Amino acid sequence: MLVCKKCSKKLEGGFGPKGKMPLAKALREELSVRKGRKGSIGIIEVKCLGICPRDAVTVVTGAAPGDWALVARGAPIADIARDLGLSGATVPPVAEG
Repeated sequence: MLVCKKCSKKLEGGFGPKGKMPLAKALREELSVRKGRKGSIGIIEVKCLGICPRDAVTVVTGAAPGDWALVARGAPIADIARDLGLSGATVPPVAEG
């Protein structure tokens, strides 16, 4: 999943319990996903996706790259994960080695 870093920066957070967390970090925390190669789901912040919505963050999922989503500031993270098809995602254990 690609999350626009520029949109997140413009919102100065906007997600999480206190509304001060960037979307990518809030999703990783909600889904208990590790960052980088060790994560079972890739939640990656990219420079700019070219769509600059007001009070929202642009998101693209790998499952449907043609369907871009605009996530409004302050939306509940559980609802965002469900709408993006991430809430039912099973997180397999990562092999160390």
